[in-house]
Amino acid sequence: MVHVLGSRILLRPTDPERSRAFYGGQLGLAVYREFGTGPERGTVYFLGGGFLELSGRSETVPSPAVRLWLQVEDVNAAHEELRDRGVEIVRPPVKEPWGLVEMWIADPDGTPIVLVEVPSDHPLRHRPGI
Repeated sequence: MVHVLGSRILLRPTDPERSRAFYGGQLGLAVYREFGTGPERGTVYFLGGGFLELSGRSETVPSPAVRLWLQVEDVNAAHEELRDRGVEIVRPPVKEPWGLVEMWIADPDGTPIVLVEVPSDHPLRHRPGI
C-alpha cells in the first residue's frame, strides 16, 4: 500500500497572474507557499484539509472533467461575499435532493468549482446510533 504523507491539486492555468488574482484575491485563499520567479512561478494555497497549487502555464484550458469541491460553513454568506468581489456566479445556492446546499462558480479558465454547505442534520455531519 502507498503511504500518502500529503497531497495537493495541481492546476496549470492559461494565464497564471489572472488565476492568482482569482484564487488569492477574489476567493481569498491563503497562501501556503510560493516558489520560483516570474509570471509562471508556483503558488500553493491552503484548501481546507489539502492544498491547491498553481504553477507553470498551459496553452489549453483544463478538461471539463476537472472540478473543485470546496466545503464552506455558510454557502449563502459565501454567495454574497463572492458576488460582492465580482465573482461570476454560475448557479446560486440550491438545496440538492441529496441534502447538500451547493453553489457553482468557475475559475478564469472555466474550471467548475462547487461550494458546498453540509447542513447540521445531514448524514455527513453525524451517523445516528454511532
